[in-house]
Amino acid sequence: MSKTTDLSERLRRVMREHQQLYDFEAEPRNRLRWLPVLRAWQAARLEESFGRFLRDPLRRPAARFFLDDLYNDADFSRRDADIARVLPMMQALLPRGMLETLADAIELGAYTQSLDLRMAEALEALAPRRRSLDVGLYTRVYITVTTPRERAQQIELIARVGHGLGRALRTTGVATLLKLARGPARAAGLGELQGFLERGVAAFSRIGDVDAFVDEIELEERNVSARLFSEDPDPFR
Repeated sequence: MSKTTDLSERLRRVMREHQQLYDFEAEPRNRLRWLPVLRAWQAARLEESFGRFLRDPLRRPAARFFLDDLYNDADFSRRDADIARVLPMMQALLPRGMLETLADAIELGAYTQSLDLRMAEALEALAPRRRSLDVGLYTRVYITVTTPRERAQQIELIARVGHGLGRALRTTGVATLLKLARGPARAAGLGELQGFLERGVAAFSRIGDVDAFVDEIELEERNVSARLFSEDPDPFR
């Protein structure tokens, strides 16, 4: 099997998983009352954890990209559907590394959704009358329905997307290609995907050492996860 065929199959597989997980008919847990509460709480936690990055003018754009485009409570289904629609054309135009990064981004969205659905379902059972989360309840659900290995995989995907975008910056012509594609992409209804790629490249172009920035985020998130599983009373410090 060629690398191109292998990548095509991977993209199709993760897209199917993504669509099923976000489909309200195929996955009724999308209607759980706790799901938007959980997502909003996690987004606020990340915003606080990224405080030092957001206060740094050079790292702020990249931090915002992580928060708004990779690892937040937003619905990325439109962007990921764009990727599925233009896969044949993208394989001819974009470097393989960029396509692999897009596959990682879709997989991250699907994987995070699967974990969130399990946590929301557990919250319905553990706290049916509660209306808000706190650290204690979050920790209890986090360690009840997910494992250290699963969380490590989620964090690894976050890091892979970040490193992949960093590598794309060093690929000759990527920024120019995205600029040339802006008009056609919007005309074809691919604005979500085009915006995601442009924001990523623009954000990371401000940082001298992308890998060091991504490594710092990865280390911090692994430390947070470890503290949660050890039931540290202050896991997000």
